[in-house]
Amino acid sequence: MDTEAGPSSPSYAPGTGRPVPEAEPALVKRWHAGGGELVDLLSQVRERLGGVAAFRLGPAPTVLVTDPQAVQHVLARHPERYVKRSHRARVLIGDGVLAATGAAWKQQRRLLQSQFTGTGMRRYEQRITGAALTTAGRWDGYARTGQPLDVGQEMRRFALDSIWRSLTGHPLDDETERELAAVESVGAALPTLPADIGDAQEAVAADLARIDAVARHAIEAARDGAAGPDGPGLLHVLLDAAAEHPEYTDRLIRDELVTLLAAGHETTATTLTWLYLLLDRNPAARDQALAAGGEGSPERRQAIQALIHETLRLYPSAWILPRHATEDDTLAGYAVEAGTDLLVCPYLTHRDPELWPDPENFDPQRFITPGARPTHPGAYFPFGIGPRACLGLQFALRESTVLLEHLLPAHTPAFSSTPTKAVHGITVRPDGHTPATLTPTIS
Repeated sequence: MDTEAGPSSPSYAPGTGRPVPEAEPALVKRWHAGGGELVDLLSQVRERLGGVAAFRLGPAPTVLVTDPQAVQHVLARHPERYVKRSHRARVLIGDGVLAATGAAWKQQRRLLQSQFTGTGMRRYEQRITGAALTTAGRWDGYARTGQPLDVGQEMRRFALDSIWRSLTGHPLDDETERELAAVESVGAALPTLPADIGDAQEAVAADLARIDAVARHAIEAARDGAAGPDGPGLLHVLLDAAAEHPEYTDRLIRDELVTLLAAGHETTATTLTWLYLLLDRNPAARDQALAAGGEGSPERRQAIQALIHETLRLYPSAWILPRHATEDDTLAGYAVEAGTDLLVCPYLTHRDPELWPDPENFDPQRFITPGARPTHPGAYFPFGIGPRACLGLQFALRESTVLLEHLLPAHTPAFSSTPTKAVHGITVRPDGHTPATLTPTIS
C-alpha cells in the first residue's frame, strides 16, 4: 500500500493552510486524571483527529505528526524548518552528536557517518561476530547446566560488548561491564530528573563519575597506542580528529564515546529483548524463519531480518521525535506557525491500521511478501529518516542479524514470567525482568 499523494492532492503555500484540528480540553483532562502514559493521550488524539493533530498540555498547542507524507515533510524534506532542540539525554551525553546542533552537529556527524556505512561497517564485522560467538558460548553453558538467565540482561551484555569492541578493539571485561551499568541507571532516571541541567547532573553525580572514569581510562589507553586484539577502534578515529580539529577536546571525545555507548547498545538490546518476547508468543514465526534456507543462506538471513524489522515496527528504537518549527509552514494542508512544537511519532504511524493491516499482530511476512507493507518512506522509520536519522542503523541491524543467526537455531528461551506492559521512556522497553531457561530449538 503506497501512501504517496496523487496528483489531485491539494497544495498550499506556506502560511496559507487551514488550522490544525485540536483535541478538546476534556480529553487532556481525562488523561491527566487517569495518570496514563503520554502515548495513551497521543493515541487518542490521532484516533480522533488524524495524522496531523494538535493538543494542549500547556498554554500553546503541540502538533502530533503521524501521517507518512507529513512525517517525510518534517524529517526529510524540510529539516531546516523543523529542528531538533535540546536532547533529553544531554545530562548523560553532553555535546555528543545526538545532542549537537548547527555547524557542530554537521561536523560531528560527517566524521562518524563514514564509520557506519560501506567500508566503515566492514571494519566492525569481526568484532560483532566475536561478541555474538561469546554470547552463543555463554548460552551453550546455560543450556548444559540448566542455569536460569535474564534475556534482557543477556541482550544488553551482547550489545554493549559489540559496541565496546568497535570503540576500543577490546572485548568487554566484567569490571567495565559493571561500571557501565551506570549508563543504564542514568538513562532510566532521565524522565524524573530536574529540568535544570546542573540540578540534573547533581542528582546522578555518582553514576556520571563512574561513566567518566571508564571513558577517561579508555581515552588514555587509546592515546597511549593500546589497540586491542582487533586493532584500533572508533575511539582512535576521534583522537585522530583531535589532531586536526581543536574542538575535539577530551570532553567532546568523552561525550561522543558515551553517546555511542548509550545509543549503540540500549536500543539494540531493547529490540532483541522484545523480539524474544514476541517469539515466545508467536513460536510459528521462529519456525518459519528457520525453515527459510540453510545456515548462512540469503533466504535465512532475509527471514531473520524480517523478524527484526517487524519487532522494530511494533517497538521502534526512537518511538517519538520532538521537533520545533523555526518558520511558518504548511504541513499536509495545515498551517504551522513558527515556534510550534511538534511530536513525530513512529510508534503510532507503525500501528496505523490504514497503513498496516491488523497492526497489533506480529507478522514478519510483511517484510518479505511483495506488496504487504506500505512503501512510503514516512510509513516505516524506526530509526528516523532524513539527515538526523540514526547513524547506527546499519550497525544495529547487522549485529542483531549476526546474533540471531547464532542463537535462534540452537536455543529457545522458556520464560518463567514476562513483562505485562511497555514503558515509553527514551526507548520503549519491557516493564520488568525476563527470566528464562534455555531449551534446544526444534527445527
